[in-house]
Amino acid sequence: MQLKKYRKMAKQLVAKMSAEEAAGQLSYEAAEIARLGVPAWNWWNEALHGVARAGTATVFPQAIALAAAFDPALARKVGDVVSTEGRAKYNRFIAEGDRGIYKGLTYWAPNINIFRDPRWGRGQETYGEDPYLTAQTGVAYVKGLQGRGKHFKAVACAKHFAVHSGPEATRHEFDAKATAKDMEETYLYAFEKLVKAGVGGVMGAYNRLNGEPCCAHPFLQKKLAEWGFEGYFTSDCWAIADFHQHHKVTSSETESAALALKNGCDINCGCVYRSLLAALAEGKVTEADIRRSCVRAMTIRFALGMGQKTQYDGIPYSEVESPAHLRLARLAAEKSAVLLKNDGILPLDKKKIKTIAVIGPTAASEQVLYGNYCGTGSACVTLLEGIRAACPSARVVYAMGSHIFRDQTEPVAAKDDKLSEAAIAAQEADVVVLCVGLDALLEGEEGDAPNFGIAGDKLDLNLPPCQMRLVERVLSVGKPTVVVQTSGSSIVTGAEERADAILQAWYPGEQGGAAIADILFGKVNPSGKLPVTFYRSCDDLPAFTDYSMKNRTYAYYEGQPLYPFGYGLSYTSFSLSDAARENDVLWVTVKNAGDRKGETVLQVYRKIAHPDAERNERLVGFLRVALGSGEEKRVCVPLSPDLARLVDEEGRAYSYEGEILLAVRDGSGAETAVSR
Repeated sequence: MQLKKYRKMAKQLVAKMSAEEAAGQLSYEAAEIARLGVPAWNWWNEALHGVARAGTATVFPQAIALAAAFDPALARKVGDVVSTEGRAKYNRFIAEGDRGIYKGLTYWAPNINIFRDPRWGRGQETYGEDPYLTAQTGVAYVKGLQGRGKHFKAVACAKHFAVHSGPEATRHEFDAKATAKDMEETYLYAFEKLVKAGVGGVMGAYNRLNGEPCCAHPFLQKKLAEWGFEGYFTSDCWAIADFHQHHKVTSSETESAALALKNGCDINCGCVYRSLLAALAEGKVTEADIRRSCVRAMTIRFALGMGQKTQYDGIPYSEVESPAHLRLARLAAEKSAVLLKNDGILPLDKKKIKTIAVIGPTAASEQVLYGNYCGTGSACVTLLEGIRAACPSARVVYAMGSHIFRDQTEPVAAKDDKLSEAAIAAQEADVVVLCVGLDALLEGEEGDAPNFGIAGDKLDLNLPPCQMRLVERVLSVGKPTVVVQTSGSSIVTGAEERADAILQAWYPGEQGGAAIADILFGKVNPSGKLPVTFYRSCDDLPAFTDYSMKNRTYAYYEGQPLYPFGYGLSYTSFSLSDAARENDVLWVTVKNAGDRKGETVLQVYRKIAHPDAERNERLVGFLRVALGSGEEKRVCVPLSPDLARLVDEEGRAYSYEGEILLAVRDGSGAETAVSR
């Protein structure tokens, strides 16, 4: 969207404001200016995978799950639905005079940080560990949210800028050390792509980066300017207070306010900008500084339609959690689930099953559907409910088996009080569906996830001990067992070698139980691929606080993963042949060699023999393809415009002129290669 027109309107409006009025617009709780017809505005709203924290809304699969679909078109559709529901709710909220927090249209999403370490609790909010996949998915989601009209449908915000991915417990004082190469090659890549695609906002991170706080960082602001950023910049919540309270780069609130404003932070989520007028009086900021940020803020509000009629004003409340939106949520859950293992047990044959045991603390849990930063779904289908509905002819025996993290489920019960019931249920059954994993109370953001006092991050990759004991007990019964695991990250369940099948469901949204059941019983062929590496343990990873990319993610990892990035099985088999590069696309013939229709994701990786290249390989293209049984297609996979981009140790990007080896695979075993 061209903001020039709205910037002119904003300049004219801000010129009429007093310095005090202009400063009041820079708080996330922007005050009303009745004399100028400026209504109150709350900048803080969330929409990571659905309109969040504002009551009922369609809850889509968590962001990491959307990434597992490897489907930017799907991400764009989800973003479009989210902003449709957001507008529908906003229209009615303002009619009721409610302009409070979470009720507006400036959404602080997506989170495009790189999921560099599997211990980070907020990794579930991201699009995984690869910069290209993150950028492609993020750009699509932003375009869906913001729309194509004369006005923004909603405004997206790329966060957290920059080099931010834990630890949560020390984020308010932590100084992330990153080389110029790692920043340019990995950490800043997706931000550049989203800015150039027109994202309306950027949020600064809590941490410092190489000594300077990210919400007042000259280098980062310079990068935004180089990329042509025209939107608004906001702090993370109470991050500016960290300047003097934790980072100790300033000595007072007034100094912190001045440092942030001078270095490009327009909106303060927090209370520090209440000191802007004091900073003005002390000469630490100028009136021009205040007005500059106010103009950027008002440009966004005019672009959303402040004081004007928009094409979105008539979106009705009936759009909220509509049947079509619920169908899309179910489809997204179907496309994002990743089949990690299958010894032939899946899909389950309803005709041969008389009794199914559904066991585990996540089976009947609505919490595991959500993930963090979510809305409230009124049509939630748990894993247990989905299985019951999908196989009505079978007897379904349910046993909780264990608490999700405590040693007992009842207040005065003995340790493992539900373990024997789980064993009994398994003994009764022809097949066991064992539902284990995490939820957003065990991994998430500091303050949101009360997980053993480690502020949302994980200590290791293992399930909580009570669930590990449950897995062992159930598998020891010896019945055919399918493990359905929920998490927003790499986990180890102890079932990897002994279970007959393993399905990674992520946090699949409110229709997740129905989608997972359809996969288990073969109505849907699984097609998701891992957007992160699943490691065997943290033992051979660098320290959590080490931000070097060495030995991190599939591009640099030196060990053998449990399941690699891009991996995911199907109920059918695909073959690839005759790959050939033609300018900016890769042509390849793909055939469904199995007896079921299905979708797969063609993934193109580059390999460059040069010191400036990544150690292993890098994703440079992908395409989701649907084929009927026996069908063959010649398809072209778009290649990244950065296919030949390398970055030297000083952070300078350049185009490599030598040979580039391209390999195309689908993550389930089919592979071919082509040389440049």
